[in-house]
Amino acid sequence: MKTIYDQIAENKRKTLLISVFFILIISLLGYVLGAIYTYDGGISIMIVAMIFSSISALITYFVSDKAVLAISDARKVNAKESPLVYSILENLCIGAGLKEIPALYVINDSAPNAFATGRDPSHSAIAVTTGLLNKLDKREIEGVLAHELSHIRNYDIRLMTFVIILVGTISIIGNIMFRRSIFRDDKNSGGMFLIFGLIFAIITPILAKLIQLAMSRNREFLADASAALLTRDPEGLASALEKISMDQNELHSAEPTTAYLYIEDPIKKKKGMFGGSSIWQTHPPIQERIKRLRSM
Repeated sequence: MKTIYDQIAENKRKTLLISVFFILIISLLGYVLGAIYTYDGGISIMIVAMIFSSISALITYFVSDKAVLAISDARKVNAKESPLVYSILENLCIGAGLKEIPALYVINDSAPNAFATGRDPSHSAIAVTTGLLNKLDKREIEGVLAHELSHIRNYDIRLMTFVIILVGTISIIGNIMFRRSIFRDDKNSGGMFLIFGLIFAIITPILAKLIQLAMSRNREFLADASAALLTRDPEGLASALEKISMDQNELHSAEPTTAYLYIEDPIKKKKGMFGGSSIWQTHPPIQERIKRLRSM
């Protein structure tokens, strides 16, 4: 059975592998585009693409958490503004062995939900909605915060945030290629752009979803179990999940690319390409999570 240290090491390795994968994909794309437009077989464009993707990966490492919080319309609050939540968070951090308390953010939305982000425990943040603070009691809020702290301690946050930003970058490039193919006068090269643009437009959302599914479902079970051990109160988190899943409000600031960061899928009620089918859900079935918690 994996220890927490094994999981942390595994998450760090996967973050590195995703960064290398991203650089290779962008470099390959640069080579293909260079082969179409240059006479050196695409080498020069590939080198530029490698430099660009390396810089993008480095920037992602330092600013990805800020980007996710901005996308989510999250506002930073201090201990004076939210004393109860800060008190719970501080006690949980002591129990979890975390030296620093994550920054606390609030999303002004009636749907109860929460997520954690950041690159490591020293540079992390937890965002909760006003709906969660208003609709859950202290015991349930503690369970949710313990769940998010488990993601932080296990370095899940770095891995999951990297996936969001890097896959999003590839998606943007594919979209640019597709649009450029439509407005080019050169029919031959424009046709090549159209082909590659279409390929990226089709593959990117599927790739993003598969990566998210592979990385989020098991981590949710592990974070639930870790939270139960931290609070010694699995029923608190089980009750919180029950309330969150039964709430009918949609989280308006949630995006498909950030959905799997949340403790429960915030866009499960929205219609979309991957909506409705449990195969494409970013989270394990809520009833299964509750069942496991109540069996502890």
